[in-house]
Amino acid sequence: MKIQVKLPDGSFREYEKGATIEQVAESISPSLKKQAVAGKIDGKVVDLNRPIEADASVEIVTLDSKEGLEVYRHSTAHLMAQAIKRLYGQKAVKLGIGPVIEDGFYYDIDIEKPLSVDDLSSIEQEMERIVRENVPIIRRAVSRDEAVQTFEALEDPLKLELIRDLPDEAVLSLYEQGEFVDLCRGPHLPSTGRIKAFKLLSVAGAYWRGDSNNKMLQRIYGTAFPKKAELDEHLHLLEEAKKRDHRKLGKELGLFMFSEEAPGMPFFLPKGMTIRTVLENFSREQQAANGYDEVRTPFMMNQRLWEESGHWDHYRENMYFTEVDETKFALKPMNCPGHMLIYKNELHSYRELPIRLCEFGQVHRHEFSGALNGMMRVRTFCQDDAHLFVRPDQIEEEIGSAIDLIGEMYKVFGFQYKIELSTRPEDSMGSAELWEQAETALRSVLERRGIAYSLNEGDGAFYGPKIDFHILDALKRSWQCGTIQLDFQMPEKFDLSYIGEDNQKHRPVVIHRAIYGSIDRFIGILTEHYSGAFPLWLSPVQVKLLPVSDVYNSYAVEVKKALANAGIRVEADLRSEKLGYKIREAQLEKVPYMLVLGENEQSSGTAAVRKRGEGDLGPMQVQELAERLRREIQAKQA
Repeated sequence: MKIQVKLPDGSFREYEKGATIEQVAESISPSLKKQAVAGKIDGKVVDLNRPIEADASVEIVTLDSKEGLEVYRHSTAHLMAQAIKRLYGQKAVKLGIGPVIEDGFYYDIDIEKPLSVDDLSSIEQEMERIVRENVPIIRRAVSRDEAVQTFEALEDPLKLELIRDLPDEAVLSLYEQGEFVDLCRGPHLPSTGRIKAFKLLSVAGAYWRGDSNNKMLQRIYGTAFPKKAELDEHLHLLEEAKKRDHRKLGKELGLFMFSEEAPGMPFFLPKGMTIRTVLENFSREQQAANGYDEVRTPFMMNQRLWEESGHWDHYRENMYFTEVDETKFALKPMNCPGHMLIYKNELHSYRELPIRLCEFGQVHRHEFSGALNGMMRVRTFCQDDAHLFVRPDQIEEEIGSAIDLIGEMYKVFGFQYKIELSTRPEDSMGSAELWEQAETALRSVLERRGIAYSLNEGDGAFYGPKIDFHILDALKRSWQCGTIQLDFQMPEKFDLSYIGEDNQKHRPVVIHRAIYGSIDRFIGILTEHYSGAFPLWLSPVQVKLLPVSDVYNSYAVEVKKALANAGIRVEADLRSEKLGYKIREAQLEKVPYMLVLGENEQSSGTAAVRKRGEGDLGPMQVQELAERLRREIQAKQA
């Protein structure tokens, strides 16, 4: 019996019923068969040896695709699990789950022996042996009873729990490679010999199924790439990321600190506070030039407000509550409700709109202790929030202006970015019609302006769809920072209105907008992006004065005063140390400019200038140098 297969280019081919994905790939070209790792039947990713039983759309999945790399890495996770069972005993190792994650995979295992990084090399060696054996990886659909019997025989309660919790209609499948068997949806590579380059990275603790009431398992992280050169490049980036870790640099450079007295809540030290102030002032200048008015709202407001806004129903697990005068209050997790109250404080005419309110608002959100990560994931942070109250006919223009503002500001830091459109989540409020209207408006702005974007289904805010900006740092890591959200819901919740040209009440639309997102997190990102070597305009100390001996300390004080009067952040190292030592210290502090001051400099009113990354620039008159620095600071060169 023949079946019709539709290929991605729209063409049709005829095959015998039961032909496999691999046979389809081979019929197209021998090279495609060689590159193929899986396939898609009507959009569902399946193994290469999966037979096609009816007319279908078929796509060949290769290693250079996202799905292909996921199949490759998931197969490597199984390879690791097989190696661990070989080394430590089939029944001594209980397997949890082993999913693919960004840039790699992990497997949660239950084993009495505490594993360390030192054990990873022996596991890798066993994995390499299994690769050389080129063991076939075979899928087998099984009944629930057979699956239970299999894992009862292996005395593996974790797999039995997973089977028990699967819905009745679920199709159960086992993947076998030699003596190893695992419960898995798949798909996988055809054999272990297809795995070429991998590395096990670390061991950590993880509660079974993410529940702190469950047993703590050991989680082994790894990564895999089709080519060794790609793996080597990735490992190099990981090493570079360790050197750039903002927690390490923040401590070394005296930017911020954390304390057990306030878990997940950063303390800004003087130099870190300087960076934060410069960032805020830069944003203030840009927003003021674009017609924004700055406001400030209370940290804590009545629980009734959060019920009205919808946060109580959709966000209360992430909020902190307290009681004052027998009334329940909440620390604000977002600034929006406060801005709604400010708008509602006065009557507004259509002529006043758009009204653009911005705030550097400190917010508090509950994060589990295990999720805290330096400045990247905290429990309190400053959000550079803005809310634009607009007429419906102003939506596209205002969103377009917000896109331009965010883009211009990111350009100053040297960031490239990608844009993502996030649509209605499951836990949303409001009617489907209003959501459709909001999503259409955002799509229209992006498409009319010719902006490329990807779609992130179901990841919008609970009150509206959003455009997210994902910046790429120096290591090409992606960070979601800026956001523009279109909200028809909160104006309804707060009964906001303006008087239209017809003297009737009309409902405004609210555009939520952030540029840095979290200033705290943005500083963490910048610290890693610049590897602590901040550009001159952003550097907490812009110039370090290095007198060659105590004799020239008084001249250093004069130069310091002259530069400070020119608005330059300057420090003088007046310690009785050798010049070479002072230079090395200033280099470790990543100061942009060092000025060496000795007899020649004092007598001529100059300074011997050394610039970070360029070296010795020679002598310059102090006033001439001050003017040069002022121009460079004003230019905000990245």
